[in-house]
Amino acid sequence: MSVEDTEFVVGSIAQTVVENEKYFGDLDAVAGDGDFGYSLARGFEKVLADWDSYDRADSSTFIRKVAMTLSSKIGGTSGPIWGTAFLRAAKAAEGRELDGTVVVGMLRAAVEGIQQRGGAEMGDKTLIDAIVPATDALDEAIQSGATGPEGARTFAAAARKAAEDTAALQARRGRASYTGERSKGSPDPGAVAVAVIAEDLTTRWTQR
Repeated sequence: MSVEDTEFVVGSIAQTVVENEKYFGDLDAVAGDGDFGYSLARGFEKVLADWDSYDRADSSTFIRKVAMTLSSKIGGTSGPIWGTAFLRAAKAAEGRELDGTVVVGMLRAAVEGIQQRGGAEMGDKTLIDAIVPATDALDEAIQSGATGPEGARTFAAAARKAAEDTAALQARRGRASYTGERSKGSPDPGAVAVAVIAEDLTTRWTQR
């Protein structure tokens, strides 16, 4: 992956988040405070607004600049979580040519950062429950020789299934955890966001 490829991926994420502000907010309103879509959209709107000013010396530098914007512009708990995810991904990419194996490493580094920041584990009904199995599926696909588009499709499919499976879980993190058993029955908005982002990226990549 070149810096241009990295720009494409980050740009797709930003567009998807902004376009799905209401949808993500509605999902969050079921058991949370409903501000997830709004907060995330404001952060990625700022990323798009500052797009031309970001240093593009390499992919790691570019992602790091995006991380700084997200950390400072996304409100609530989402800012530190998403900012940390991008920052850890940037660190994992530092000084390396991006390929499938490096991307898997970036995703695993992002997960580790999210867990350290928010304390979430698998089964707590958070975006972790979508990212981890999707990354595992991507890793397996890459090891089997999958191309970039094939890997993206594999990641998206695994993320969608995992996100839907969170409906059966009881939330143990965030405001939704206060609702106890009532948090069951609807999927985690963060996990769904991961799936939607991955699906949109796959579609855009195919059309690119």
